[in-house]
Amino acid sequence: MTAPDAPFYLERPDGARLACRKRAGAGPGVLWLGGYRSDMAGTKAEALDAFCAARGQAFVRFDYFGHGQSDGDYRDGTISRWLDDAVAALEALTEGPQILVGSSMGGWIATLLALAAPARVAGLVYIAPAPDFTEELMWKRFSPEIKKQIETEGYYDEPSQYGPEPNRITKALIEDGRRHLLLGGPIDIKAPVRILQGMADPDVPWRHAMRLAEALVLDDVEIVLTKAGDHRLSTPEDLARLKSVLAALSDIKAA
Repeated sequence: MTAPDAPFYLERPDGARLACRKRAGAGPGVLWLGGYRSDMAGTKAEALDAFCAARGQAFVRFDYFGHGQSDGDYRDGTISRWLDDAVAALEALTEGPQILVGSSMGGWIATLLALAAPARVAGLVYIAPAPDFTEELMWKRFSPEIKKQIETEGYYDEPSQYGPEPNRITKALIEDGRRHLLLGGPIDIKAPVRILQGMADPDVPWRHAMRLAEALVLDDVEIVLTKAGDHRLSTPEDLARLKSVLAALSDIKAA
């Protein structure tokens, strides 16, 4: 059975609605956490939905506030807001242990979610994880002129290679991101971690993923580096690796 064309909506306390899709199935369930300005209809999310359907495994995906078919404008979003969305999705849409699959910014959100709800997390699969990206991959790379613009005008429109509309980087996003920085100290996650990272990624350098791996306290961390891999990791070969990693981790936790 395929997922219905129309999503259903999860209403948040302020009235904003999150677009969601849920596929019932066996555990451990899989919760998809997408990237910045991405949505749940992307190649990887669709591939995992079909993969979980074939396995009879539960799968949940949703769009953050201001993303995809959810209410709001991403320009008004922050890491805190999107983390709250993830917590709401975990609590309202899933049952039992979940494997969190976080892509890019979703890797940051997944880590924060695992720290907030450790009893609900059976494992984590990272795809080009970008913890602390607002500070490490944005603010620290900005020129003094861009930093001044953000401080005085409240935003900077950064050209995007993924579409004609620029990414509006707001002062609120940068300042809120500093409340959730992880790479400066140990990350005490108990569940096993798998990391998929492209070495040709122009957005999240592969050494950034290594910093995450080094910060994790546990030893059960495996990393798959693809030399020619880009940021999206959406080629048929990339998707095959993702499915293989997810299946192996799921089968371990289901045993």
